[in-house]
Amino acid sequence: MVKKTTKLLSVEKRFDLIKRNTAEIITEDSLKKLIKTKKKPVVYLGTAPTGRPHVGYFIWGLKLADLLRAGFHVKVLLADLHAALDNTPWNVLEKRYDYYALAIPEMLKAIGADIKELEIVKGSEMQLKPEYMYDVLKMSSIVSVHDTKKAASDVVKLGDNPKLSGLIYPLMQACDEQYLEVDCQLGGTDQRKIMVLARESLPKIGYDSRIEIMTPLLPGLIGEKMSASDPNSKIDLLDDEETIKKKINKADFIEGNCDNGIISFLEYFLMVIKGDNSEKLLIKRPNKFGGDVSYLDIKSIKEDVISKKLHPQDLKLAVALEISNILSRIDKKKLMELSKKAYSD
Repeated sequence: MVKKTTKLLSVEKRFDLIKRNTAEIITEDSLKKLIKTKKKPVVYLGTAPTGRPHVGYFIWGLKLADLLRAGFHVKVLLADLHAALDNTPWNVLEKRYDYYALAIPEMLKAIGADIKELEIVKGSEMQLKPEYMYDVLKMSSIVSVHDTKKAASDVVKLGDNPKLSGLIYPLMQACDEQYLEVDCQLGGTDQRKIMVLARESLPKIGYDSRIEIMTPLLPGLIGEKMSASDPNSKIDLLDDEETIKKKINKADFIEGNCDNGIISFLEYFLMVIKGDNSEKLLIKRPNKFGGDVSYLDIKSIKEDVISKKLHPQDLKLAVALEISNILSRIDKKKLMELSKKAYSD
């Protein structure tokens, strides 16, 4: 569970809380100045309601919890039009919006976040306004096709013969920063090119550039990263305990090697929560294999993995149990009902 605070932290502690486990902040000095000068800064994260959310979403979910704890107002943009621009069928947009609108708050509550300052924003309600579309068109007259395609390349499924919609996507994301009236945007490192495009382009149409905060992408259990479209690479929020165990058991984990999704998930999520609450990760083992062992930090876990004192299978079982415990706090019954409508295929 995320540690809750009853009073606002100092500027230094708020900055350190926001910065921890981030991949990059553009720029750190701007973020420090914002924290010092604005009582209630505003940050947003945009996510397109495409595939069903998975536990990889907890990486930015935990950072949203950090931002809430640091005194920010947090907006989550459920970008339904962006989902359509990235090839989600138009006829399921509303249903998938409903699914995400429940899933995201449930995820944050499951890790103990105080969501009083959380606001869910539906993309189409803002993005279809005339003044918004005017600025998108205005930006399209300034940004080249080359730069737009480059910005979209890590996020949008462009393919060999990209649709025009994929090039509109980053222009809209840039304008989102202005029309959401935010100080910062949060996203994964795959969003970096779009974020840089926004910083460079917004001033050209008369608006301020924003602060960009990036979290690392979580490696997949099998493959490069967890993907909502690849069920074998992810653990779904609706997976039951047995399914979670099976998926974790199949995860890539070479003995003595820390370069895998299990260690990354521990480092950027599970052990962060444990540390915030002064809790240990308990790993149960038969006496013939050394008996039970507990860990306070990721450094000790990595050391024992590398020295082969800790076997991958024992660590996998502990991680599966921790994930199951967190997901048990989510209202799966309601999500399952919505999932039948949103993901019937």
